[in-house]
Amino acid sequence: MATFKSTTSPTPFGFFDEDQGFQTEANNLVTFVKRKLGDDILSVELTKKQIWACLEEATLEYSAIVNMHEAESTLMNLLGFATGSEMSGSFNIGPHGKETMLQRFNYDFAVREASAFSTEAFVGGDYNQVSGSITLTQNKQDYDIYTDLKDEDGAVIFDSQSAGSTTKMRIAEVFHYSPQAAYRFFDTSSAINYMANEFPFESFTPETVFYILPVFEDVLRAGQMDLSNRVRRSNYSYKIIGTKIRIYPTPTQDDPKKLWIRIMMSPDPFNPAYTDDSIYGVSNVSNVPFGNLTFRNINSMGRQWIRQYTTALSKELLGYVRNKFTTVPIPGGDVQLNGGDLVTQGQTEKEALKTQLREQLDKLTYSSLITGAADEAEALNRLLRLIPMPNGLTIYTG
Repeated sequence: MATFKSTTSPTPFGFFDEDQGFQTEANNLVTFVKRKLGDDILSVELTKKQIWACLEEATLEYSAIVNMHEAESTLMNLLGFATGSEMSGSFNIGPHGKETMLQRFNYDFAVREASAFSTEAFVGGDYNQVSGSITLTQNKQDYDIYTDLKDEDGAVIFDSQSAGSTTKMRIAEVFHYSPQAAYRFFDTSSAINYMANEFPFESFTPETVFYILPVFEDVLRAGQMDLSNRVRRSNYSYKIIGTKIRIYPTPTQDDPKKLWIRIMMSPDPFNPAYTDDSIYGVSNVSNVPFGNLTFRNINSMGRQWIRQYTTALSKELLGYVRNKFTTVPIPGGDVQLNGGDLVTQGQTEKEALKTQLREQLDKLTYSSLITGAADEAEALNRLLRLIPMPNGLTIYTG
């Protein structure tokens, strides 16, 4: 009798044909399925290859459902990392084997989310900022940022964008104020920063007094200087309307002076300002590097589900076969075949098995396990409070 291993192309896809565990299961399952469908009483019109095809489909279905729930638990930690390679002659999608590994959790996704806030606040992020200058002209207040703002080589910054990605510019800062020396706030002859003043001149005379001020005072004082430049010295200011910038006061000489502006283009999520291979990494469940489960590593619970699902598929397939012949003539009458009933039963059993497996796996996602462990610890803590302390082991006061 032909066995699975000795049969040429026993399954349609051949994903598990070289798996020894699958080979043994396939041979035994032919007998199991045929007896479940009543082969000893009435011949079951299914070939071995048809039953093996159902076994392969059942294993693939089990693998897909398990991998989907694994991705649900861990997708946030996989985003941006290496994907599976293109489909090839291999039985898996490389780099395969990730479905068998317990990965370490990380906060890379959260960091990516947070970088967007840094970008919007102009204090970092994933996208570069560019500075350029506008050459001021005597008695001219209005300038067009999109045509007059140039880099150090004289090229218009707006035109430097890649073809097909032209977008508006966003101004981060305009360096337009009367110069003011920082020493007025931080010079060593001032009495403002006492710690910086007194400590370099260590003295042990009684009249020496040391004042230690917190670092944040220096930071606040730097902000005071910036505020003074921008607000209190308001004769140096600007107004932006559309693509135009109007500066105050009106330039009075053509020397030439320059107005420096720091800008950023609207971020392109698919083209950050630096090389980032993770852009081409995992983006959704379709390219998570999970391959088909190895059959020989599937435990008894999984194999029993596969057997039941294979039987349901075989029952449905047998129904389709028998539907081709509604009745079979016999001497003195005919036999009515039950093809329609088998199709309905097989489909119902399939859906019930898939629903049962998904419900079980929903209880076993990593977030559910953590929640369950926390509830168990809380219940255990309440239980321990009810245990009386033995005499001699408790210290009573009062």
